[in-house]
Amino acid sequence: MQHPGPRNGDQHEPLRPVVLDSAGRARQRVLALFLPVATALYISAEALNPRGTDQPITTRAIALKELPIAVHHPGQLYLSGSLTLLALGALAVSYAAIATLVRNRGSALATVAALTGGIGAFCGALINVLVGYNLAAAATAHMPPDAAAQFLVTTFGSRAYQVFAAAYFISIFAAPVLMGFALWRSRRVPRWLAVLFFAGLELAQQLGSIGPVRVVLLTLPLAVAMVLLATWIWRAAARPAGRSWDPVAVPASTP
Repeated sequence: MQHPGPRNGDQHEPLRPVVLDSAGRARQRVLALFLPVATALYISAEALNPRGTDQPITTRAIALKELPIAVHHPGQLYLSGSLTLLALGALAVSYAAIATLVRNRGSALATVAALTGGIGAFCGALINVLVGYNLAAAATAHMPPDAAAQFLVTTFGSRAYQVFAAAYFISIFAAPVLMGFALWRSRRVPRWLAVLFFAGLELAQQLGSIGPVRVVLLTLPLAVAMVLLATWIWRAAARPAGRSWDPVAVPASTP
């Protein structure tokens, strides 16, 4: 039995799948590049951070311990702090890029993970200004050590720091879990890659200033995961029209 065609009063033609055009594929490739860039920036920032200057200055004793280190390495602190800010910005974009891999199963979870990771990266950038820049500035301001210590303790004890720090530390645990589970559910990448991404990012985010060699070795799982995920995103963008993974039916506009 043949189905009747659209009547004169119908507003839409039959549904047809949506596919990425050339501009959409180019944007997806740009997003893919942020993953290895974020990893390189993150590793560089941690490797260059002077030892003993990576903890919040909540007491006068901690401040007096870190200030002499900062006096001898102000330029290194400024550089590692700048790289940290860039790494967090690139990581926020990377979360959005990874979310493009997840379709149907896990897509809502991937969106929540990207939002959580983006907010967390923003909060992390704010508090890392205090950790790196403020410490370097206090160390080079030629003020008495007690006054510099009091300034740093007051800064780290502010309500603004506590709010942003809480949001940051919650997100660095939650976002990798959510995105890893979204990748696992979607089956768009091998499940071992979802686990490697989660474990590698959680491990990298817990590292302190432990020296360049140890930082590089302990961040290798993250580097491998991010490069492989970037490859999957790039390949998804390279698929020709009409061969997208999950065509979504939308009404075609009438001519």
